[in-house]
Amino acid sequence: MKYKMIALDLDGTLNNDEKVITPRTREALLAVQKQGVIVALVSGRQAPGLQREADALELEKYHGLRISYNGGRIQDATTGEILFDSAIDNETAVAFLRHLEQWPELSPIVDDGEYIYTTDASRHKVMDESRNNNLQVKIVDNIADAVDFAPVKILTAAPNEILVPHLADIRRGFEDKLSFVQSAPWFYEGTVKGVSKNSALDQACKRLGIAPAEVMAFGDAQNDMSMLDFAGYGVAMGNACDELKAMADEITATNNEDGIAVTLAKHFNIE
Repeated sequence: MKYKMIALDLDGTLNNDEKVITPRTREALLAVQKQGVIVALVSGRQAPGLQREADALELEKYHGLRISYNGGRIQDATTGEILFDSAIDNETAVAFLRHLEQWPELSPIVDDGEYIYTTDASRHKVMDESRNNNLQVKIVDNIADAVDFAPVKILTAAPNEILVPHLADIRRGFEDKLSFVQSAPWFYEGTVKGVSKNSALDQACKRLGIAPAEVMAFGDAQNDMSMLDFAGYGVAMGNACDELKAMADEITATNNEDGIAVTLAKHFNIE
């Protein structure tokens, strides 16, 4: 078998625009797992936010992987064991949150695996992140004061026209400690320096004895570029950003047109 792992981004890739896995895509991924292929969900989402898709694809039955926080955590879907966890040290996290206070138009989103900490639930994308990731919202007077833990990721949210002019401001002074990537027009993500979807897949594959050439990866956004760079065969969805399409080995149909199933049918013996 040429490919032993299928690595999947979630939003805009595995899920259609209604945030669901279509029946055709689900059946295709169940079929390849029955052939012994490992399916890895590789998402910028917080860890609890991968549960729904993991259940839909029966990853627990097939020893799939849940890779969350843009590569910050790797978890075995069958045993629940955390295989890798890379958290931002508390001192750096608090300093970065203080740094973001200079721009009140930006909305920091930070979680402890159970709660999103915010000063106002109506801030940009806070409630969307709460719903998408099965996280409750905790209202605090000051986020930096409240964060007494080591978060795996710190997200900065704002409408695209506000966020993009601030990208250099956001990372200034923290480039040596954090890695940054824009995962959506309204999100800029910070993780421990060197952590990415690429680094997480590298660790997971070494543990499983899978070569990069044996990995097929699907994505749609800028934070998927490192994943496609790692994989032996990189597939950009038809709705992907131009940068991802330019580096992909294949451009498939969109996330609303069963792009994953279309490509899997070409490479695996499935209906």
